[in-house]
Amino acid sequence: MIEFAQGVSASLQLRQQDVAAVLQLLDEGATIPFIARYRKDRTGALDEVQIQQIQDEANLQKEFSERKAFIEKTITEQGKMTEELQAKINKSTTIAELEDLYLPYKPKRKTKAQTARENGLEPLGLLLLEQGNIDIYKSAAAYINETVKTVDEALQGARDIISELVNEDAAVRASIRRLFETTATIQSTVLAEKEQEGIKYKDYFDFSEPISKIPSHRFLAIMRGFMEGVLRVSIGPVEEDALSIAEKVFIKGNNDAADQVRKAIKDAWRRLLHPSLESEFRTALKTKSDEEAINVFAENLRQLLLSAPLGSKSILAIDPGYRTGCKVVALDEKGTLKQTDLIYVHENNFRAVDAENKIRHLVKTYNIQAIAVGDGTAGRETEQFVKKLNLGLPVFLVNEDGASIYSASEIAREEFPNEDLTIRGAVSIGRRLMDPLAELVKLEPKSIGVGQYQHDVNQVRLKERLDQTVMSCVNTVGVNINTASKRLLGYVSGIGPTLAANIIAYRDEAGKFTSRKQLMQVPRLGAKVFEQCAGFLRIKDGDNPLDGSAVHPEAYEVVARMAKDFGVDLKKLIGNEELVNSIAPAKYITPQLGEHTLRDIIKELKKPGLDPRSDVQQFEFANIYSIEDVKVGMIAPGVVTNITRFGAFIDIGVKQDGLVHVSEISNTYITDPAQALKLNQKVMVKVLEVDVQRKRIALSIKQTMEAPARKEKHSAPGIKLPGNVPAKTPKKAQEADNKPLSMNDALSMLKNKFGK
Repeated sequence: MIEFAQGVSASLQLRQQDVAAVLQLLDEGATIPFIARYRKDRTGALDEVQIQQIQDEANLQKEFSERKAFIEKTITEQGKMTEELQAKINKSTTIAELEDLYLPYKPKRKTKAQTARENGLEPLGLLLLEQGNIDIYKSAAAYINETVKTVDEALQGARDIISELVNEDAAVRASIRRLFETTATIQSTVLAEKEQEGIKYKDYFDFSEPISKIPSHRFLAIMRGFMEGVLRVSIGPVEEDALSIAEKVFIKGNNDAADQVRKAIKDAWRRLLHPSLESEFRTALKTKSDEEAINVFAENLRQLLLSAPLGSKSILAIDPGYRTGCKVVALDEKGTLKQTDLIYVHENNFRAVDAENKIRHLVKTYNIQAIAVGDGTAGRETEQFVKKLNLGLPVFLVNEDGASIYSASEIAREEFPNEDLTIRGAVSIGRRLMDPLAELVKLEPKSIGVGQYQHDVNQVRLKERLDQTVMSCVNTVGVNINTASKRLLGYVSGIGPTLAANIIAYRDEAGKFTSRKQLMQVPRLGAKVFEQCAGFLRIKDGDNPLDGSAVHPEAYEVVARMAKDFGVDLKKLIGNEELVNSIAPAKYITPQLGEHTLRDIIKELKKPGLDPRSDVQQFEFANIYSIEDVKVGMIAPGVVTNITRFGAFIDIGVKQDGLVHVSEISNTYITDPAQALKLNQKVMVKVLEVDVQRKRIALSIKQTMEAPARKEKHSAPGIKLPGNVPAKTPKKAQEADNKPLSMNDALSMLKNKFGK
């Protein structure tokens, strides 16, 4: 798609040579993580988000080009292409403009205007359109025949023809489309006798808001109410304004013929133009809202996948329960299941004593280094029971969203064919503490539950975007090829499910990998795939120390030269910051390796294989366990569990997350909660409202803070609050990733909505 480099460059305001390099690499089969990490010198160090935007924009321009060619071909074959029409097509910059020009020539079902033409009424329609001082009834009488029996029928047919001409006028459609963009509102009302059934949509029973201002979450909520048959929804500008636009084009006089044209214009608006443009804008708003919701989900997923890992520790994992007991599993440092048990800690004293003995036995037998407790039903109570045992071990409450889905999945059955669902769930909880990324990739991303309206958005686009996010996270962290699951390997650049299975099979047969070069012995893993994946795969304690780093094998030779220049072997150079800091990148520049790549290599040599994720920290909830314990005015610690455009959900330990509205997050004005909060961030919140019946808790973060000048002094120990530090400045990539989709962009994405 390199032929679109100039257009993509202009659209995204990026250097054309960088865009062309990206498109060339994509055409050659390179993946986005590979291009962003190992081809910076060719692309001007564009990041993953920019590269993804280039790919998306190139696809849009390709679709536009193909649609334009099809329209030109179709009109030409009809013998109706003119120089004027061709010039208008050439000036078109959006799909919508092309479709407006194509509309009069587009094959369509039989219309009222076509029927009128078949009945010989086109001359009458054109006569009325001239708006001369004629006797319209006398003129219409001349067209009465076997199918047109009265003057009124003749005039109606003539108006039908005029209505279609108004609807198909590209200039009128363009002007009314601009009117939609600037003044249209979305209006919703409740359907008769649906008030009780749709009570959760009460805010939209009599609602109106400009479409240029409505946020994505509100539009998606309205559309959900519409799809559930609770709300009636309409989108449009003031009718008189739309009619005025068409009348300025078509009304030429003030007589009986002009009155007929006015009637035809009103009919065109109500029957053709308004429904058509309303549908177009509803779809565009849906596309725009979907993109924003998907952006939110993708960013939340990224933060969740990059959550702090505890690392390779022996874990005692507990999946809590009341009546059915708590499932307990012991895992070694590699996450291998060693033993399972069942304890009852919420029954009588005899069972609690038995539970204590079992836990102490497992801790001692398997040299347990940490305890993971699922945060579902009975989670808080089980956590407190374990802490009271004073085992001298850290106890972590682990988010278990999606654990039950994993337990019943094919992946879980492959891993633990002889264990039941509850044991698999407990294992998943323990492994999530050790390495959230490695465990969470086993789930379908949308089942993790960190988005907004994820079930209402375009599911194909959602999956595509979330898969991109998972791949980005996996490759950012890197993968230990000797311990990775098939699912995790499948997300490594260039590999995919089939090759991941081949790698696992080779590993099972030949033993652990000792060199990246061994990858070339894996069936169907050729040179191109090796180029794409090798830098993201780690081999600890392998034959070559660089195999445990992010240095790509294609750069091994230059690193060897660096070591030789210092008179040391490779192992003494790696990790030696004093030596590495003295490396002059310019000395090692080659046609294949430029300054950007060399600086990445030098950074990697200082701390090879460094995990970019932060260290895990313990957290303690307040002494509250149910929503009934929550009181207005209470201040409590909490954890951010989900971020949406309208606010953030906070777990305060009562099985029902509370909502902090965006207006209650920071003392400084923000429009997006992500400007101040991150997933899993620890915060202090004040309870503003509790609705036990509806299970709703309203919280505030900013009301726990002092005035800006004094707030640092009174911060809760060990807890970062959004107002206690300067607002973080998102990276350019993050800004681009979360940039709202414009209406024009949304309309452009609708190409697939148009049939040929």
